[in-house]
Amino acid sequence: MPEDVRAELRTLAFDVVLAHRRGELPDAPALTPEQVLHVLGRCLDEEVPSAQGGMLAEELGALSRATPVIDTASGERAPHVLVVGTGFSGLCAAIRLDEAGVPYTIIDKNPDAGGTWHENVYPGCGVDTPVHLYSYSFAQRADWPRYFAKQSEVEGYLLDIATSYGIRKQVQFGTELETAEWVEDRQHWRVTLRRVDNSTYTAEYPVVITAVGLLNRPAYPKLDGLDSFTGPVVHTGAWDPGIDLENKRVAVIGTGASAMQLVPAIAGTAREVTVFQRSAQWIMPNPNTTRGVEPAKQFLMAEFPGYLAWYRLQQAWKFGDRLHPMLRIDPEWPHQDRSINSENERHRQFLTRYIEQKLAGRPDLIEKCVPDYPPYGKRPLLDHGWFDALLRDDVALVGEGVSRIDGQRVVTSSGAEHEVDVIVLATGFQTLNMLAPMEIHGRDGTTLRESWGADDARAYLGMTVPNFPNMFILYGPNTNAGHGGSHVLSVEMQVRFVLQALARMAKRNLSSIECRQEVFDAYNGEIDAALDGSIWTHTGMTTYYRNSKGRIVTNTPWTNADYWHRTRSLVAEEFIERTRDL
Repeated sequence: MPEDVRAELRTLAFDVVLAHRRGELPDAPALTPEQVLHVLGRCLDEEVPSAQGGMLAEELGALSRATPVIDTASGERAPHVLVVGTGFSGLCAAIRLDEAGVPYTIIDKNPDAGGTWHENVYPGCGVDTPVHLYSYSFAQRADWPRYFAKQSEVEGYLLDIATSYGIRKQVQFGTELETAEWVEDRQHWRVTLRRVDNSTYTAEYPVVITAVGLLNRPAYPKLDGLDSFTGPVVHTGAWDPGIDLENKRVAVIGTGASAMQLVPAIAGTAREVTVFQRSAQWIMPNPNTTRGVEPAKQFLMAEFPGYLAWYRLQQAWKFGDRLHPMLRIDPEWPHQDRSINSENERHRQFLTRYIEQKLAGRPDLIEKCVPDYPPYGKRPLLDHGWFDALLRDDVALVGEGVSRIDGQRVVTSSGAEHEVDVIVLATGFQTLNMLAPMEIHGRDGTTLRESWGADDARAYLGMTVPNFPNMFILYGPNTNAGHGGSHVLSVEMQVRFVLQALARMAKRNLSSIECRQEVFDAYNGEIDAALDGSIWTHTGMTTYYRNSKGRIVTNTPWTNADYWHRTRSLVAEEFIERTRDL
């Protein structure tokens, strides 16, 4: 854009700011979904597909996202709900239940709210999604200090939400759901709850909402000799804040998201950091990962909520469904060994160039750091200083896995030995063991684990399972948007769907509502067929998305807009309903 045009626009914008502060600006007109897409497309100089219109208009606030309300004055009775968890999902559920007038009890195994953001406190921990997007649509903050918030900032946001909405004082902290059993003749869930002092008690609730997420149980590798290691061993997902790394030789096993953040944070404190990598990761450059939000932008966001809303909308598109086409395998694409379609290949070349530029002069590191699979085959990661850390003299990258621990030595698959003082396990979470360690018995006594199998969780829309009435799973099977976007976006969609079910129960005097088996089967057939054409099933791909049979359990094949359309309105015919005895 020519500088004279820029200057003219700045002058016009300044006049608008002054007019706003004098209260002279009229209210902005409500936009249609088509107008939202038009404006967004002009801002980004690209065409945004029409299928995105409804979802993006709702995110902007141009379409209503009203919570159903229970009409107690006309005799409607809402069932009492047990909510398990106080992370993003559980707090969202509690807020909407309050708004709807639905009574609930909320528990959490931790001593305070925040979920995974309370538990994960390793050095460098933070979000890999722009934080203005990684927050509730109904509780936006204009004063985020960074574009990509750190753990303490996200936890602080959630604690503020829990306090300001009056939820924090209601939570039964230090309480875990141990078992749940459906009692058919009472149409209730009988639950056993365990307190932090190990005492247990039972209670009954008509409805249970699990909001425990995917990233709450650390996965520990089975390494011979690990138990006999002579120094401290700590998992990033169960970090000990008291651990001393100063002047220590630290082994970091794993190169996923937590390692990418941890290593730059501890390099320079530890005497040596040795990273053990089984496979390389595709890493995205983004200058904002380490930048603070400029005061001028914070001012605009605070003064003009509409500016914040449009900024957030751009993030929702750019970091979300805009990336989805890169996940679909083009069967005619000739270079399946390195990419899956032309757009995916373009990204591969761009990301390879970035690696080569960051590691210029170190062909040994470049060879270790360029993955041998297509981009987006695993969770895409952001560069939080990873390549800069690898160039340090006190950081070493070992391009092979660990086979065993021998005393103070880490032994790799080739037999090479590395003597260390501390082992850090950056080995992720038990994502396939959903809802563990809870034991949930359905209508016929079968447990959810028996119904699913050891690692093959399935649900209709990721939320409901036949023979488990009145149970709703938030952030359940096949709801993780592996292409990008915000987990919070899908959580708000899911909570609205659950509230529609509860409102229907109240309005029609229902004692239970349950997904029909044929609906469940058809939906999961759709899921599997769509996933078969995705990058995650590419030959040789092994990730935490896939189970022992190769099925994708965590990720969704849908765009965020697809899921919005599927969850926007509950279809009564898809559920079995039982009327409450009067």
